[in-house]
Amino acid sequence: MYLKNEKFALWADFIERDYLDKEFKTLINEGIINGATSNPAIFKNAILTSPAYKKQLASLEGLDAKSKYEAVAIFDIQKAADILRPLYDANDDGYVSIEVDPMLCDDAEATIAEGARLHKSIDRPNVMIKVPATEAGYVAMKALVSQGIAVNATLIFSKAQALECADAFDMGQKEGGSSVDTVISVFVSRIDRAMDAELVAKGVTPSLAGNYNAAMIYSAIEAKGVARCRTLFASTGVKGDDLRPSYYIDELLAAHSVNTAPIETIAAFVKGGDKQVKLPLDAKMIEAHFEKIKAVGIDFDAVVSKQIEDGLSAFKDAFSEILKELE
Repeated sequence: MYLKNEKFALWADFIERDYLDKEFKTLINEGIINGATSNPAIFKNAILTSPAYKKQLASLEGLDAKSKYEAVAIFDIQKAADILRPLYDANDDGYVSIEVDPMLCDDAEATIAEGARLHKSIDRPNVMIKVPATEAGYVAMKALVSQGIAVNATLIFSKAQALECADAFDMGQKEGGSSVDTVISVFVSRIDRAMDAELVAKGVTPSLAGNYNAAMIYSAIEAKGVARCRTLFASTGVKGDDLRPSYYIDELLAAHSVNTAPIETIAAFVKGGDKQVKLPLDAKMIEAHFEKIKAVGIDFDAVVSKQIEDGLSAFKDAFSEILKELE
């Protein structure tokens, strides 16, 4: 844990083979991070831009594109899991996440099958299977947890989504008779990037909606009290110079939570971030801000719905681009 008393963890939202052999180990050894996350966009950038993958890809000639992708991704996830294993064995997280094929987001049975297959192929206890928070995803989350597989529910932008995930985790544990770690990944900065220009134009304070929405969701998850389930704040990197680099870590620092961030954001937080716990926030303060947003004619629910749709599309596009390049 980055802050042991508060049980606040930092995970690196980055996977790349050379990085795993170098900076990743340093961050772990210095007690800065105790986990890692990946997604199709991260793997796309790594596989298609880093020379570290050329040798393995050359050895995979003759395989179809998805088999090539999985071979490369599984190698990296196994490497990260092995590096993190001492933390896992010490009950200090030590998890790395890999996402199921986002094209399966509306097919529960296919998501369940792929999640179980990936977990078996990776063959490491400290791997979380990432499942998007869709109607089919909730079914898959319950099934995977019931099989004793740790799950990272991803692309959460609304309280309704988060509570569906929490219920799925709770039911899965009860159905399977086993307890596993789970996280509910709440995306933050994308909401502000979608709204801030309009908020400024209409005289409403920008760069609060993402944090306030995430804080509201955090409180709802904590109130649910699902065993071994935590809020994970994701999409916490800052774009541009309007905000301090560690803004989305500083302002969402909460007990019993995880923040997964780009490595440069983590570096900024360690160097000069505010290490004081900020959550929970006052519910009336949050409500007042969203009333201001509503009063100037912005439909926040519509913004959230579009972010869910855009997030899924971005992961699908990244996955498609990887496969196209690997054909």
